[in-house]
Amino acid sequence: MGESLPAFTPVTLLTGFLGSGKTTLLRRLLADPALADTAVIINEFGEVGIDHLLVERLDDQMVLLSSGCVCCTVRGELATAIRDLHSRRERGLMPPFRRLVIESTGLADPFPVLSTLKADPVLRHHFRAAGVVTTVDAVNGLIQFERHIESVRQAAIADVIVLTKTDIAEEAATARLVARLGAMNPSAPLLRAAEDPLDADALLKSGGSGWFKAIAEPHTEMAAHRGVRAFSIVVDEPLDWTAFGVWLTMLLNRHGARILRVKGILALEGEERPIAIHGVQHLVHAPTHLSCWPSDDRRSRLVFIVEGIEPDLIQRSFSIFKRLNISVAA
Repeated sequence: MGESLPAFTPVTLLTGFLGSGKTTLLRRLLADPALADTAVIINEFGEVGIDHLLVERLDDQMVLLSSGCVCCTVRGELATAIRDLHSRRERGLMPPFRRLVIESTGLADPFPVLSTLKADPVLRHHFRAAGVVTTVDAVNGLIQFERHIESVRQAAIADVIVLTKTDIAEEAATARLVARLGAMNPSAPLLRAAEDPLDADALLKSGGSGWFKAIAEPHTEMAAHRGVRAFSIVVDEPLDWTAFGVWLTMLLNRHGARILRVKGILALEGEERPIAIHGVQHLVHAPTHLSCWPSDDRRSRLVFIVEGIEPDLIQRSFSIFKRLNISVAA
């Protein structure tokens, strides 16, 4: 490959409820030569279904695929599996992967997988969360949302949602599901696996800054579904970065378990370019400096996806922060 390895290997989580098409999507992605520099970890409870892509078995857990990907199954703790991949790469015992994809079990809450990268003292120095791709079944998605809170959280936490089985689902049911997804996670782009061309490389970079193009309209608040709702805060004046960071840290320390997702594009004092932020529950990822504003609207915009907490509480907290920030600046 010639290129040096990234300082932090990006990790994409592929999740979705049981039977929603995760493995089918993964097979489709792994067949793309663009993923030749990718390692894949598949939860042992899933049906791997990649036999036709198998080229060489490296050991009883790890195989080399036709596209060049390295694929392995988890037989213990996830952190152990990732550390093992990193160690093998460092020692030259496997192809040098430049990114990692984790397919989680359909019953998994995504947060513990993401928190593994931050909690482990080795992993946090070599890997970073790059985004969550969630598959949602157009035939059974609405029923699963009603019966299984895990499926709601998987959709709410997503950076991009891939809608599956739209070719066999009733059009009216698909429309209702799309509306429900828009209420739960208005900032996640929605792709249709049966109809849209899926660029593997672009899909795995979905955790980048492109999400703000689909951000919710200013001040909209969506109806709650099983206690999960999305709302946005728009700020006219530039923010003090240090003060904002203190406020967000305190907010997530207090209420992080119920704040499934926060995303924002911020106008900062003394800065021409905006900063994009995103966090999952108690985890806040490193901010991204954007090259330019996506539109002429240069106001700060924050989108929250929350569970079991009233938006008014967060909005009041932010109003107090703004007043204190203005009084300190004065």
